[in-house]
Amino acid sequence: MSTCATLSRELAEPLSGTAAIGATWLLLEQPGPWGARALTESHLDPGLGRALEARAEGTGLRIALIRRPGRHADAPPTPSRQVYLAHTRPGRSWVRTLTVDDPAELLALDFAALAAGEHGDVGSAFGGDPLALVCTNGRRDRCCALLGRPLAAELAAGGHAQVWEVTHLGGHRFSPTMLVLPYGYAYGRMSAHVAKEILEAARDGRMVPEWCRGRSFWERPGQAAELAVREAIGEDDAEALTVTQHQLAEDLWSVSVAHLNGWRWQVQVRRTEAGPARAESCLAFPTCPDRFEATLLTADPQSGSGRDRSEPATEPAR
Repeated sequence: MSTCATLSRELAEPLSGTAAIGATWLLLEQPGPWGARALTESHLDPGLGRALEARAEGTGLRIALIRRPGRHADAPPTPSRQVYLAHTRPGRSWVRTLTVDDPAELLALDFAALAAGEHGDVGSAFGGDPLALVCTNGRRDRCCALLGRPLAAELAAGGHAQVWEVTHLGGHRFSPTMLVLPYGYAYGRMSAHVAKEILEAARDGRMVPEWCRGRSFWERPGQAAELAVREAIGEDDAEALTVTQHQLAEDLWSVSVAHLNGWRWQVQVRRTEAGPARAESCLAFPTCPDRFEATLLTADPQSGSGRDRSEPATEPAR
């Protein structure tokens, strides 16, 4: 029986517009085994996990558990936990780091302010290498364990100090998946070689469009539109583009993509169903997942770009 990741590759399913959505990420170190719903199915107190989920709901802040690569059969409890807070808005992205002796201390944070990009000087600024988060939760999907764990281990063994396993990034069928912070770009179908290239690019303030699923700050139509523009103009500066989307119909959006230098593009994004029906996860029932097809329409004549970008991109953004 084919795994969800194998079938997705065979169908050449586009990666664009599939990143998990989160303006700000709260990452809590939790060693040991994780269940499918890790915040309430791990060595973390389940009552605290439910309280954290409730506090984050509707704010735009996304919570995940992290642990160092390696064996996790039943790791002993740690006296203190590493915590990262990362905001992913272009031009205002940041990472803060702190340690807590009791994870319940996190309930005192202002989740809404953090989601809006206001860290209030909590913790300290993190100035190290980009954070690489590799999804490895086999209780949620076996592809994440079979493909993600070896990737995380190889990156860590290769000297990338800020590599962590993470509970969930969405898109199991694109395993192995990786999120890179502070910029918030998610990637799929990783190999160790490609992942190392992406981390080197992130150190220089760049992203790699080819394997990118989208920036978590944007909703999925905006993710697809941004990647369509990046593909059209060959732009890899991680902070160069911002998007503004307007929904025109149930499955149709108009998205304006603006460059730091004043250029602007209009992109039409249409949601369709990607057939045939298949499991989006090895543990899920067969469905036809959403697919966001981006068509580049025009460059704003007032943008001063001096370039005509009016040719429509008839192929779905990849």
